[in-house]
Amino acid sequence: MAQPKLPEGVSSFLDTDLYKLTMQCAVLKYFPSVDVEYKFTNRTPQMRLNRDAFVWLEEQVRKLANIRLEQQELQFLRNHCPYLSADYLDYLQKFQLRPEEQVQLMFNPIDDSETGDLDIIVTGLWIETMLYEIPLLALTSEAYFKFIDRDWDYDGQEEQAYEKGVQLFSAGCGVSEFGSRRRRDFHTQDLVIKGLVRASNENDLPGKLSGTSNVYFAMKHGIPPVGTVAHEWYMGIAALTNDYEHANENGLRYWLDAFGRGVLGIALTDTFGTADFFKAFKKKVPARTSASQDSAMGYTDEGDPTDTQPTYAEVFAGIRQDSGDPKQYVKDADDFYKSIGVTGKSIVFSDALNVDKCIEYRKLAEDYGFKPSFGVGTFFTNDYHRRTDPQTKSKPLNIVIKLSKAGGRPAIKISDNIGKNTGDSATVQDVKQRLGYTEHVWKEGDEAKRW
Repeated sequence: MAQPKLPEGVSSFLDTDLYKLTMQCAVLKYFPSVDVEYKFTNRTPQMRLNRDAFVWLEEQVRKLANIRLEQQELQFLRNHCPYLSADYLDYLQKFQLRPEEQVQLMFNPIDDSETGDLDIIVTGLWIETMLYEIPLLALTSEAYFKFIDRDWDYDGQEEQAYEKGVQLFSAGCGVSEFGSRRRRDFHTQDLVIKGLVRASNENDLPGKLSGTSNVYFAMKHGIPPVGTVAHEWYMGIAALTNDYEHANENGLRYWLDAFGRGVLGIALTDTFGTADFFKAFKKKVPARTSASQDSAMGYTDEGDPTDTQPTYAEVFAGIRQDSGDPKQYVKDADDFYKSIGVTGKSIVFSDALNVDKCIEYRKLAEDYGFKPSFGVGTFFTNDYHRRTDPQTKSKPLNIVIKLSKAGGRPAIKISDNIGKNTGDSATVQDVKQRLGYTEHVWKEGDEAKRW
């Protein structure tokens, strides 16, 4: 009997990460007319597409124009994401991507070889273009492993994920699946989540599967959609205002005004270096949070904070570690929270994790009094060995799409590790000087060799 044809590409509107929807909701409220640009970077430049892969990628990107939010997907968002506003859900019902207008794909052959470098540029309104990042990355990865590295198969993927889950949950780790962007393909992510769900449900273990960042798979597998915010939120606001000295504070204010306190409360710290973020995080929340947009856009009626107001660090449930040395991060976070008399907060680790790292960081974080959890991505959804040589890894791509302009100005990210700096180099250097940024080089932070 012929095997059923497996799905390929991206076919559901919800086949994306939750933080893209939360940010789009906030952008609709505050920045609906802002133009932006995104650019693609391959951090593993020796791993290139060929012409056939590029043609397939072009076709799949064109198909994104056909995707609409279906009624059952809308109902899922209403039921499971109550923080998404009614105005935003109304907007989504009419929304569609327009890749022919908004996405430029370019294939640049290397000498006389069949392979070439891929360039992707996305331009248009921020509110419209921000949903390209996840599908474009997922499709690029799928193209590579469909046409270039084909020495692999799906055998054992679900069981491998199950075994990883058992190890993690046995060690008391709370884990979310974060692997949409660099997955081998849609079917792989489906198999992985099946294995993780089974490991979490079939065993009475101290840890658990907390959910997945992928909203479609959350709906399909009956687990929570998980996510809050990405670097582009702070990058966009900083570029629009050219106020890097207050970019983190402005980002935090907008976020609280959009969603309120007590939801979506994990703050991402490293867009311009965690040290600078902590300066904003210890400030008092203004009594009138809604005035934050006035401040950010140049108005003066800000609403002064008072002594009775909590700090951002008190209001937010915790922080996310996404670059640099996690061990140093925990120590720095402990010093920061102690300095303002706050305890019992969460740290979400999300940078190139595996089983051993999760177990190690869990113990370290708990020793310092934090509540740790883990967002595990590529290690789940692109962990393969060669079919003809099972001792050799079939290495994943390390690819990103980052905001490169907002409102006509360069958008940059500095991070806690020099390998994750992105954007216009002159702007990066200018902002480092303005913020008094201390350069960080982490010995395990070679972005070409993370997995």
